[in-house]
Amino acid sequence: MNTAPLPKNARLRPSPLSRPKADPSDVPALQRGILLLEWIAQQPEAASVSEAAESLGVPLPSALRMARTLEEMGYLERNPLTKRYRLTTRMLLVGQPHSGPRSLAECCTEALHTVLQATGETTQLCCLADSDCVLIDQLPSPHAFKYVVDLGSRISPHCCAPGKALLAHLPSSRFETLFPKLKLEKHTSNTLTTLEQLEADFVRIRQQGYSVDQGEHFEGIHCVAAPLLDRHGNAFAALTIAGPASRIPVSLFPALGRTIARAASEAANRFLA
Repeated sequence: MNTAPLPKNARLRPSPLSRPKADPSDVPALQRGILLLEWIAQQPEAASVSEAAESLGVPLPSALRMARTLEEMGYLERNPLTKRYRLTTRMLLVGQPHSGPRSLAECCTEALHTVLQATGETTQLCCLADSDCVLIDQLPSPHAFKYVVDLGSRISPHCCAPGKALLAHLPSSRFETLFPKLKLEKHTSNTLTTLEQLEADFVRIRQQGYSVDQGEHFEGIHCVAAPLLDRHGNAFAALTIAGPASRIPVSLFPALGRTIARAASEAANRFLA
């Protein structure tokens, strides 16, 4: 679920708002700090400052100062043995929706525990970030064999239950903007890879109130998810469970879907209250 590493010596392409107009060393420190965070976020493993400096084209002393500052602020953590950096979960707290002083994760804590107790499977909270479905909170299954991923992990929404629940309840204008950015890669024989297949699935999701992933991203892993909807019926997050198909068979999809949909509705009401 992590993004692929950049080729050696490749430079991270900044967004139009942050694209340097001159030599990278002339870019303001704030912009270079954001570029450093973006670059580290794209690495599948912890990265060294020297690698980041080379890839971004900034002086090593500047990159070291930025990394230390971001570490002090809690956005990066440094392995004392390897001296390599990775993002902390603080970035997730900044990026997730808030309702007044309460974060989305805080409002969904009770719902996550309810679903975990009812299903016994790993329970997750996800939202869309750009064109990815991002994991922002998780309660692991008590089973020895379980499906667990790192917080902040990203996956294309077309091949996972929470992603499809979110896509199915987006305003049409936003979906039209988002769809061209999706990479409809085929991960298994069950992956939906065309707009027609997805639209047919969206109709079922809206009718049922929940979505499913029948081994569409990983063979043998099933997921059931339900969207958190705002007052206009648009999704801003999704609750999901994930686990082996042997414990989440197709025959249980409807019952599990209803359980998760109730919890998602209660969490949405708590967030919007």
